[in-house]
Amino acid sequence: MSKKWRIAGINFDHFHMGDLLRQTSEHPNAEIVAICDEQPERMVDAARNFSLTPAQVFTDHRACLEQTKPDIVILCPAASKHGEWVEKVAPFGTHIIMEKPFAGSLAEADAMVVAMQLHGKLLTVNWPLVWDAAQQTAHRLIEEGLIGEVLEFHHHGGNRGPLYHGADKIEKEPSAADKAASWFYSAAQGGGSLLDYMGYGTTLGTWHLGGKSPLEVTCVWDEPQGLEVDEHAVAIIRYSFGLSKTETRWGTFTDPWTHQPQPKCGFVLKGTDGTISCYDYEKTLRVQTRARPEGYEAPVDEVKAPNRNPVEHVIHHLETGAPLIGPLTLEISRIGQQIVDTAFKSAKEKRTLPLVG
Repeated sequence: MSKKWRIAGINFDHFHMGDLLRQTSEHPNAEIVAICDEQPERMVDAARNFSLTPAQVFTDHRACLEQTKPDIVILCPAASKHGEWVEKVAPFGTHIIMEKPFAGSLAEADAMVVAMQLHGKLLTVNWPLVWDAAQQTAHRLIEEGLIGEVLEFHHHGGNRGPLYHGADKIEKEPSAADKAASWFYSAAQGGGSLLDYMGYGTTLGTWHLGGKSPLEVTCVWDEPQGLEVDEHAVAIIRYSFGLSKTETRWGTFTDPWTHQPQPKCGFVLKGTDGTISCYDYEKTLRVQTRARPEGYEAPVDEVKAPNRNPVEHVIHHLETGAPLIGPLTLEISRIGQQIVDTAFKSAKEKRTLPLVG
C-alpha cells in the first residue's frame, strides 16, 4: 500500500498557504495532520475549510512538530523569515516545501540549504507559475529544440497587488491600514514587488535558458510616496550572449488570472531558430520558427499528475526518485536568487553591478 504522507502547514504570512493545504487535502496519499501560526485568527478559515479538529491547530511550532510528526512541512513565512523558519523546522527531520521566493537574500538561501543538508531532508521552493500549462508547454517545446538555443527571456509579472486577493484568489479591497499592517509593505520584512515577484522572472527565465548565469544586472524601481517599498521594478540582465529583462508590477490594471492586463503578464522567449510567447493562464502559445516565420498558435498541453501542483510533484519525487521540475531545484532557484539580490542592490545603489555570489 502507498504511504500516507503526513503534512503540516506552518506560518500563514503568505495567503498561498490556503491553496497548498487544499492541494494536500485533494491528494489521495496525503493528509493534513496540523496547521500552526502564532496568530490563531489567521488559521480560522483553514481549520473550517479542511475540517480540522482543535487538536490539529497549534500556535507553537515545536508542539506542532513534536506531537504530529509530519513527513513534509509547508512553510509560508514572510520573505525575510524564510531562513529563520527553516532553521526552526529542519532539526525535526521533515522535508520542506517553501513558498516562493527562495529567501530574502542569497546568504539566507545558502544557510537554508546547509540547515537541510545536516538532516538529510529535501528542501524545495514552490513557484506557483510553474504549474501553469503555458510554462510547461513552452519548456517542452524548448527541450524538443523547436526554437534552437534560448538566448533571451523577456518577462512581465505581477497583479493588482498582494492584498487584493486571499487563498484561491478570493478578491478583497485593501485599505491603507491593511498595507501598513502587512509584511508585504514592510522593508524590514522583505516586502516590495521586486522581492515578491522578480524571482518568477529570474528563476523561470533561468530554467528556460538551461541554467545559464548572467554577468551583471541593472535595475531601477519606483519610489512610491508614503510607502517603504517599491510597487514596480525593471531589471536588465546581461549574459555573455545577450540581454534579457524582467519587470515586476503591483498595480496592473487587472489580475492575469481573470483578465490579462496590458502589457500582458508572462514570458517571451527568443532562441536561435524561433520565438515563443507564453502568457500566464492563456490556452495557446504564439510560436515563430524559421519554417513558419509568420507565426502560429500552439495549444497548451493538458497538465497531468504529477505536474499539476507542488504537493503531488514533491510526493511523486519522494516516492519514485523522479527528477524535480527545474524551478523547484535549489540549483535553478539559487541562480534566480543571485539575480534578485543583484537587482535589489543595483536599484538601491542606482548602478549596474556584477552578479553577486
